[in-house]
Amino acid sequence: MGTNYYRIPTEAEMEKRKAALIADVLALDVSPDSIGRDLAEADEDSFERWSPWDRFLAGTKIHLGKRSGGWRFCWNFHKNRYYSSREELFAFIRSGRVIDEYGAELDPEEFIQMALEWCPTGHIFNQAYLIEHRPDLSALYGPERFDSEMDGLVVCSSTEFS
Repeated sequence: MGTNYYRIPTEAEMEKRKAALIADVLALDVSPDSIGRDLAEADEDSFERWSPWDRFLAGTKIHLGKRSGGWRFCWNFHKNRYYSSREELFAFIRSGRVIDEYGAELDPEEFIQMALEWCPTGHIFNQAYLIEHRPDLSALYGPERFDSEMDGLVVCSSTEFS
């Protein structure tokens, strides 16, 4: 069992989003055709449709990583979507607020410190771990499934956490 952590926007950022949402709602096309599309607009860059509410909520809860007993803190880099280095990650964290999966807010600096200090001699899910602890599973997991280390951080190969 472990605990997941998320970056959420500041109140000021959400106020800006709210103002944009209000403007989007006021500009909504409420014709029968638009209502038939659930008031969603086509995204110019893809085949997807977005509603004003989708834009308002996009990126409001970004998973940062997970701590689990016996394991090093595992960071979620989202395939470099929001950050691609240690410095960018920490700047991203500091630009918002941090909550745990139970909704408790943490000071961003205290969160970073906790994550860096979490179980420094703990496990990392890689080939060495499998050979030592679960040799029966070694054939099932290839390098693409292993966590990696970058600038002293353990980065999970997956973006899905539970």
